[in-house]
Amino acid sequence: VIVTAGASAGFVLTFLACFDPGERVGVVSPGYPCYRNTLLALDVEPVSIPVGPDTRWAPTPELVARAGHLDGLVVASPSNPTGTMLTSDALAALGAHCAATGTRLVSDEIYHGLTFTGRATCARAVAPEAVVLNSFSKYFSMTGWRLGWIVAPADIVPALERLQQNLYICAPALAQVAAQAAFDCAEELDGHVARYARNRTVLLDGLAESGITRAADSDGAFYVYADVGHLLDASGILDSLALCGQWLDELGVATTPGVDFDLERGHRFARFSYAGAEADIAEACRRLAAWARGR
Repeated sequence: VIVTAGASAGFVLTFLACFDPGERVGVVSPGYPCYRNTLLALDVEPVSIPVGPDTRWAPTPELVARAGHLDGLVVASPSNPTGTMLTSDALAALGAHCAATGTRLVSDEIYHGLTFTGRATCARAVAPEAVVLNSFSKYFSMTGWRLGWIVAPADIVPALERLQQNLYICAPALAQVAAQAAFDCAEELDGHVARYARNRTVLLDGLAESGITRAADSDGAFYVYADVGHLLDASGILDSLALCGQWLDELGVATTPGVDFDLERGHRFARFSYAGAEADIAEACRRLAAWARGR
């Protein structure tokens, strides 16, 4: 286990330790944009693996195989932006495929603990050679404290240690002391998870009032990734970037355009967060519904 200065530092360390310039690493689309951007910065080629509702927005060995030879594969469960989770069997199948093809499996588990349809499976429970990254930012509510960890197989630990020493020295000492205290706060932290679950219901019901019903299964995290293409078609708005800008300017409602997460298909999608206060989410939904009725 390597303690890191946050999840972003963990990805830089992992990608440097595991991949060489010019190698090909699969990233799921839609997916967290920093995977792609970090790989590009390190001169590693990110290879898009498009997913959709037919696989519950999750990668499968068949989809991965279509991408051709890969030196690595990055997965997340629960995912940002969709919130969908890989089942244990699905994660094991991906692990077996990666082992058979010499592909390094990297699992982003930063949203573990924030789940509503069952407990998320750690990749190393079903794929022992996987590299797992996590952080205190989400479940432990320590966003900004820059503290995370990597669980890695023995063959890359020396490289991770050397890179850590030269790039980051160590994770902040104050954050490490705070994290020790966070381990004793399960009741409070689980209360946040219960609040997110209520907010999830409020948001899904509210979006339905606006006609936004085609959404990924939000098993965890605190996002809903939804198809807003019908609103674009009915309003003559160019894409979700313009739509989200209009909602922000006219309604004071902040959403994220799907193009951040999927360069090819994201222009017809938007991500909604339910991490805030329940009253704010309800009010945002009310404004969106009024806007939809007034088109």
